[in-house]
Amino acid sequence: MDKNDIKRREKKLLELTGEFCSQKLNDDYLELCKKLIKKMGRKREVPFKRGKLEIWAAAVIYAIGSINFLFDKSFEPYLTSQQICDYFGVNKSTVSNKAGQIRNMFRLTTFDNEFSTQHMTESNPFNDMVMVDGFIVPLSSIPEDLQKLVREERAEGRDIEFTTEPE
Repeated sequence: MDKNDIKRREKKLLELTGEFCSQKLNDDYLELCKKLIKKMGRKREVPFKRGKLEIWAAAVIYAIGSINFLFDKSFEPYLTSQQICDYFGVNKSTVSNKAGQIRNMFRLTTFDNEFSTQHMTESNPFNDMVMVDGFIVPLSSIPEDLQKLVREERAEGRDIEFTTEPE
């Protein structure tokens, strides 16, 4: 399969997930799915170059959804994994396996910096924590000027930790 074939499959995959996200989810999920598909397309061994694109589309949404509590009724939006599979007409166990491969491939976890929804990013309990001398401490426990520095660094997409010097 050449690069043009892969680009065509990527485009179709983007269309499939885009339609689903527009109908059933929101723009946040749409953007995260796009980002993940583009990242998959840049891999040396492109995962979606083989197999049914409907399975891959469902697996991308499933992988993103699983780390953002999409399947938890207390979160919005909420869907079941079966609803995703029914929409694409694919088998749930196959999709679950592919989603697991995707999560492992990109080390996707809850509160992932790159693939969390806006709500998950804002509600991340680690936002109010900072590493000092190898210990996780509340951000409010360090001096105000250092708190400001931590917030500025995080706004730039970087994290920061502190080491106190012995006296």
